Order: sequence, then structure tokens, then C-alpha cells
Amino acid sequence: MIDIKVPAVGESISEVTLVKWLKKEGQYVERDEVIAELESEKATFEVNAEKAGVLKMIGKEGDTLKIGDVVAQIDETASKPEGAAQPAAAAQSAQSVAQQASSSQAVANGSSTTATATAAPAVTKAAPAAQGPVTAVSNDIKATPVAAAIISDKKIDAGSITPSGTGGKILKHDVLEALAHPGRTPGKELFGRQDRREKMSNLRKTISRRLVEAKNTTAMLTTFNEVDMSAVMALRAKYKDKFKEKHGVNLGFMSFFTKAVCYALQEWPAVNAYIDGDELVYHDYCDISIAVSAPKGLVVPVIRNAESLSMADIEKKVVELATKARDNKLSMEEMQGGTFTITNGGVFGSLMSTPIINIPQSAILGMHKIEERAVVVGGQIVIRPMMYLAVSYDHRIIDGRESVSFLVRVKELLESPDQLLFGKDPLKALLEL
Repeated sequence: MIDIKVPAVGESISEVTLVKWLKKEGQYVERDEVIAELESEKATFEVNAEKAGVLKMIGKEGDTLKIGDVVAQIDETASKPEGAAQPAAAAQSAQSVAQQASSSQAVANGSSTTATATAAPAVTKAAPAAQGPVTAVSNDIKATPVAAAIISDKKIDAGSITPSGTGGKILKHDVLEALAHPGRTPGKELFGRQDRREKMSNLRKTISRRLVEAKNTTAMLTTFNEVDMSAVMALRAKYKDKFKEKHGVNLGFMSFFTKAVCYALQEWPAVNAYIDGDELVYHDYCDISIAVSAPKGLVVPVIRNAESLSMADIEKKVVELATKARDNKLSMEEMQGGTFTITNGGVFGSLMSTPIINIPQSAILGMHKIEERAVVVGGQIVIRPMMYLAVSYDHRIIDGRESVSFLVRVKELLESPDQLLFGKDPLKALLEL
């Protein structure tokens, strides 16, 4: 037997939670195959089989395990079941042949493979039409002729109907009940008062602890401003296609904000610093943390040396980190060491908020929803796409003058994006003013 132990995932992490098994008890697994998913207080990671053999589960889903604990065992002396891989291979081969045939047929007909694939199910569903009036319901759902006729006439999703007939058959009454209560969850009583409890994950515990710590240990204050996004939006509209063609990534808002923040941080270094005991730690680089909503909670991966990256490099890094966050693939190194954070509540529709500092950092910028509003420009009332910006900062290290000036500088850079090339007005740079 080979023991599969919980690996060390960080100096400060002593325990993890077994989130779920990806293989079954007694199943034969190959070497390096993923068998389980573990979660620490900072990230989710996978456990691989060190040898090929039969799996014996030791831990249970939801268990809290210490680093070094045995999570599973593998009997490497067990022989591989004969024919275990053949059915899958045969199915894959058959699927490949079918796809090739479909593709060839599409070419012969002068149509795309996508069109063929879309049309095929329609033929399959239409075949039973001559058998009776249950044609509106898929083959795996049973319904009486009257119920099927109503489903077809009203174009109801049969899966949203709770069957009450023998053997799970949908009756006329079931269809009428679904029409009378649209949006009702099948099988769930109206006006229910059920409660359910779930164990808090390690990641959620860490988020809770850090947020409370930020509120209790910093002198947090928030300053607001608004930015006219007309210039940035016009620039994106004009060059987004060429940008995508050349760099292989979309031109989003995050690169503009990151660039603007980096210039402003270099002009106001206290905003890019933090307190360490009795000392102030200043940084001559900008490691920008970006808040990303992952399936299991908020994470803040870091763009290293963002001040030295091009717009395309920033956008590529944002896509890379966001994809890893969504797939729970972020490493510990990718989430540590940021000097300033940007969070975008606007993607969820937030008009204004007060973001909480990501300690030990001293400040965080909150982006919000772009909304057309009436503003005064040159004595005239005009409609402009406006965004509220918020900077929450630790007043122990950042004074009001610095926080407000920092945010005003970000506003200026975004409203005149040509300044993002030099960090100042190009004409002033030319005249060395």
C-alpha cells in the first residue's frame, strides 16, 4: 500500500478540508491521475495518485485534515482490470467517426458542420411523430396524451413540471398546476420555510477573518470622485478590433485603470505603502491585486510589476488570473504580496460602494457601474457615461490630501488617456513642463 498524504501548501497553513473525491472507493486509478480536491484557507488544490493501483479512501468529504495526514491509500500490487479502458476508447472512436462523417456530409452539402450538428437532433425528435400525441415531450419524460397536447400548445418545458402519475407520468392536472404557478421549483412546496446549514469553508473563514481584521485594525476612510468615461470608451470602440487582432485579447477597462493607478501610485507613494510594526514600508514597484469573484469566494491574484507592463500584457494577465480563479487553479504565490488592490463592483451593477482594504495594504480602488448622467460641461448640460470611483484608505499612513490627490490623478488620466503613455500631458512632456 502506498500512502497518499496531504501535501504542504504554505508555511502558515497547518490544515485543509477534503472538499470532494473525484474517484470512487475501489476504483483503479492511473499514476498522476487526480483523485481528490482539497481546500486550504487561501486556495483549492488537487491531490494526485503517486502510483497506479486500486484506491482506498481514508478521509471523508468535509473532513479537516492536518498537513501530512493520510488522505488515501493505493494498492499498487493490484492488477489493472481487463477491458477497463476499452469501452471508453471505443466510444471515443465511434464519436470521432460520427463527427468525421457529419463533417464530410456538411461539406458535401455546402453547409457548415455546426449547421449539421444543429439539424441532426431535430430529425431524431421528429421521428416518433407518427406514434402518437406525446411528440412534444422528449422520450425520457412520460405524459398522458392530454398533458402532452397542452405542453405542446403552451410550449412548456416538461422538465419544470412535477409529475404525480404512476411511474412518474405527467398528468393534465400537473401541467395546469405548472401554468398556474410559473417559476415554481418542481417538488418544492409554495411558501415553504425550510432552513439548511452548511459548514463554512476554510476560504470563507479566511475572508471573514481578514475583513473583520481590516475594519478593526485600520483607520479606514473612503473618498469618492467621478470620472467621465467618454474618452476611454471612444478609444476602445475605435481600436478594439485591431487590438484583438494584434494581441489576441480584448481591450477592456482594467488595463486603463491599472495603468492610471500605477502612475498615480508613483506620484503618491504613501498610497502604495503599508505599516509594518513601527515602520512604513514603501515600494518602488506596483504589484496590483485584482479582486476576482471565484466559485468559492473572493480571491485577489496579483499582477506583478504592473507599472512595467503594456496594455496588452495587463489584459493578458487579467484573463489568465481570472481564468485560474474560476477554475480554482490559482497558486499561493499568485495571491500574495500585492501593494494595492482594484475591485470592480460595476460588473454586478453596483453604482457606489465603500470597498474594504485588503490588509496589509493601505488602500483599495473601487470601480463601479458606468451610467449615463446629465453633467455640466462648459456651461452646457450634456449626457455623459459617468462612473463613480471610491478609494478606501488607512488614515494612519495616508492623509486626506494624498488620498484625494491620488484619486483626482486617476480621474485625470482616465479622462485624457493619451497621458497614459507618459504619465503626463504629451505637449507638456514635449516642452519639458
